[in-house]
Amino acid sequence: MNLAEAARDVILTPDPYEKCRQSRHMAMLWQSGQITTVGIAKAPDRPGRPERPVLLDPSDVPRRKINRGTLGRIALLHALSHIELNAVDLAWDIIVRFSGAELPTEFFDDWVRVADEEARHFTLLTNRLRDFEAAYGDLPAHDGLWDAALETQHSLTARLAIVPLVLEARGLDVTPMMIGKLRDVDDPISAEILETIYADEIGHVRIGKRWYAFECERQGKEPETLWRELVTKHFRGDLKPPFNIDARDQAGLPEGWYTNISGTGS
Repeated sequence: MNLAEAARDVILTPDPYEKCRQSRHMAMLWQSGQITTVGIAKAPDRPGRPERPVLLDPSDVPRRKINRGTLGRIALLHALSHIELNAVDLAWDIIVRFSGAELPTEFFDDWVRVADEEARHFTLLTNRLRDFEAAYGDLPAHDGLWDAALETQHSLTARLAIVPLVLEARGLDVTPMMIGKLRDVDDPISAEILETIYADEIGHVRIGKRWYAFECERQGKEPETLWRELVTKHFRGDLKPPFNIDARDQAGLPEGWYTNISGTGS
């Protein structure tokens, strides 16, 4: 098995816990040199998914506030688990979908690392759900993140511009507020899980920026100008403040890029 085939197999695995177990195992095989070639494979149109959670339109997914009861925290942990499961698929998808793009081995090293960490995040969150006698699949979710994968399936540059540099960067903006609210309701265990995820996600956005810059250089494009064009074309909605400027700076995203820009979608 080569890396692209391993990536395809992880994406197609329907059971979320097995998907994350495989994700970590395949990452170990690559990082230890037991998988030695990238290879080429065809990316699936859609990832394998369990029967639950039921997937709704994003506007129809109920929202609950974090409070001292458990329902709000269960809803938050469930929503974050769903995001991390999608992030596992997105990390493997960028590997398999662009496996024939003549990229350096370091590109695949970076995205294998991301896939491994996203699987670890899912496990941390679902283990915490069990503490509340809940499980992934108990609540509805939406498929908006995979929609972004389909929207950018034709272009590595567009994928990098939208997924890590818009969607994951948004996580840097909102996660500190969630951590604070969890600490306010005396839930340090959940807060510490989010702190772990937050630190890793800064690195993931940094990886996205590194390879976006690499692609811009290969194409002879000016990075900020192209990014704004790609966001306007492929992202539905606005990039709304407040922005976590410190975390974005750590990830290499200049403030001038993301102020005063709207996405219109295609």
